[in-house]
Amino acid sequence: LLGSNGAGKSTTMNIICGVLNQTEGKVFINGIDKSGNPRLAKKQIGFLPQTPPLYTDFTVNEYLTYTAELRFIEKNKIKKSVADVMDRTGISHFSSRLIKNLSGGYRQRVGIAQAIIHKPSIVILDEPTNGLDPNQIIEARKLIKEIAQDHTILLSSHVLSEINLLCRDIIMIEAGRMVFSDSMESFNNYIQPASLLVKMENPPTASELLKIPGVTKVEFISDKQCRIFFSNETGISEAIIAASMQHNWKLQEINLEKSVLDDVFKQLSQQS
Repeated sequence: LLGSNGAGKSTTMNIICGVLNQTEGKVFINGIDKSGNPRLAKKQIGFLPQTPPLYTDFTVNEYLTYTAELRFIEKNKIKKSVADVMDRTGISHFSSRLIKNLSGGYRQRVGIAQAIIHKPSIVILDEPTNGLDPNQIIEARKLIKEIAQDHTILLSSHVLSEINLLCRDIIMIEAGRMVFSDSMESFNNYIQPASLLVKMENPPTASELLKIPGVTKVEFISDKQCRIFFSNETGISEAIIAASMQHNWKLQEINLEKSVLDDVFKQLSQQS
């Protein structure tokens, strides 16, 4: 779930989870109307808000036992559920430690553990790597990928590289309105690429390349590599290949440059 600051991401997540009531519209979780049957709908959800809801004077084991009780896990299954989720999130060795004495990364793991302890269908993570150092971010991403094997995850983040690494589908909202909903691949290619990276053993001058129909600009990056900008003409790659063969430019590589994620985000955010 993408969007600028104030776009409505956290509000949307809070509405889905039942923290806030929507002023209009309906929320269905696995076909269950959240307003009509909130308890049953919320059983399907695990939620980690931006600030993990931790009681820092509890030990990890005490806190997760408490959250298991809140989730109405049967009493005879709570101990096993706590042990399983601690093992899954890699915090078993800190089970007796007070949460206030944990690092930020391990606090985040405890927050994720409470979100999945009842094995929900959907896990909602609101900026789960916010405030973590680079090593902690790598570990958190690895954990999220593992959880995604068994749960549907709705994730929000401002880090586009992180979204690119973790997500399969993108929904972007601005001012409470959806401006994009499609695959990560479609998001990457939302802005039609208009340049090619070309490497040749015997490259021509820029003026020679500009004679190719559709080529609008040429920038040489090195003696043998250049960036070729083009209009919306089709078959530009084929034209360059044909010219190279005709003039013995000895074409070695030709690659279409992808859209820059920041540029896609910027263009979509201006549509609200």
